[in-house]
Amino acid sequence: MRAVIQKSFGGPEVLELAERDKPAPLGGEVLVRVHASGVNPVDVAVRSGAYPLLGEPPFGVGWDISGVVEEAGPGARFKAGDEVFGLPFFPRAATGYADYVAVPSRQVARKPATLDHVQAASVPLAALTAWQGLVDAARVAEGQRVLIHRAAGGVGHFAVQIAKARGAHVTALTSAANHDFVRELGADEIIDYRTTDYT
Repeated sequence: MRAVIQKSFGGPEVLELAERDKPAPLGGEVLVRVHASGVNPVDVAVRSGAYPLLGEPPFGVGWDISGVVEEAGPGARFKAGDEVFGLPFFPRAATGYADYVAVPSRQVARKPATLDHVQAASVPLAALTAWQGLVDAARVAEGQRVLIHRAAGGVGHFAVQIAKARGAHVTALTSAANHDFVRELGADEIIDYRTTDYT
């Protein structure tokens, strides 16, 4: 199979296509034929060496994936043919920029039918970051007020929706070009951080 790897830190030019053996799923794992992989700021930071999460190269890159289960190991939660998406092994190497990834089945979820694979691959890390910050850490609840920075960004646009779904009053910081977008997501108030001192 094909996989994207890097042998040194640097810009996009350090990424190279390599041939690797197709992994086999272990017990509880699924082999996912990857249809799309997401790219996040952490991918850029790891690739450049600014955030040496995976140690020194060489290593495979990428985490967010969406695809179809090709094979299920014993005890896996999914079966061949199921469409799934997820964030395998983060923060360890997953080599999500590959034709196939063997992943614990608990680290993927059924892909929503309303999303194509490209859309689904853009969800896991950003949505999980928003969920963990608002729900796990802050325990946002009905009646609270939440201020969301970069409300139209990757994490921010999920944060607006999660906070609103939990009953919070949402104030969104974003530029004027994104006001309609964040309003459609449910923001109660919108502040243009470029023209207003929100502090």
